[in-house]
Amino acid sequence: MTDTVRAIDDLRRRRRAAILAHSYQPADIQALADFVGDSLELSRAAASLDCETVVLCGVRFMAETAAVLAPDRTVLHPVPDAGCPLASCMDTSGLAALQNDHPGARTVVYVNSSIEAKAMSWACCTSANATAVVSAAPSGEVVFGPDRNLGAFVASRTGKKLWIFDGGCPPHHSMDLSDVARKRRLWPDAKLLVHPEAPPAAWAVADAVLGTGAMISFVRDSSASRFLIGTESGMVHRLRTLFPDREFESVGSVSCPDMKKITPADVLASLERMEPVTRIDPAVAEAARASVERMASIG
Repeated sequence: MTDTVRAIDDLRRRRRAAILAHSYQPADIQALADFVGDSLELSRAAASLDCETVVLCGVRFMAETAAVLAPDRTVLHPVPDAGCPLASCMDTSGLAALQNDHPGARTVVYVNSSIEAKAMSWACCTSANATAVVSAAPSGEVVFGPDRNLGAFVASRTGKKLWIFDGGCPPHHSMDLSDVARKRRLWPDAKLLVHPEAPPAAWAVADAVLGTGAMISFVRDSSASRFLIGTESGMVHRLRTLFPDREFESVGSVSCPDMKKITPADVLASLERMEPVTRIDPAVAEAARASVERMASIG
């Protein structure tokens, strides 16, 4: 155990802090965490864990979501400029324009969105429960954003008409399909799991199209011993930790620079200073709360 880790452990006890890490975070951050999970699981953990402080190791929208669900706790985001290009691609004017074009549709936004977009929506969702949330919307038409690939995937699995914002996750949308094909040839017996943010061409060759939490469930229930993982590369560490008797290989060269910004030194500095605190305008937080709570309760 390093001096940094010892200092973090001491401060987490004194601050009654819980460190939450997304499954895409680097291995040294996942090792520090009290809880590792996908966006939906982190949201639920922020609201339910017995703590006074949440240290959110992920990107900005995750800290914002935690702050809405746990308003009585201090939510620290150690590196505030760890953002999400997907969330940033849809501003409120872009979402409002789509809503104005389809006034009879309910709005469901992906959790990878700004807190202001969530405040304009009936519900938000994660890749884990997007199909369930859209299916639950009390309308036959749904405005959906910002990821067009996830929107197309959900549309193919529901009987609803989706009006989809034309945005995307740069690492997933630029997945190297030649790398996917090459590794399939090298591991012909492996199950290929890809994220719904990936291009539809990747879905077509996959054994399953799944969010990160569902990937864990798939591996747990599968008799296969080898898996090719088509999502952000940090997920491979998570799977290797959970299933040391299986083999995993990342495919498609999917890596998010923002997910790699937080270091153990940043976590320590944040706990020492009790900054940076994620603060949200109270009116925006109140408007977003129903949307976020609906996400946490469905699926």
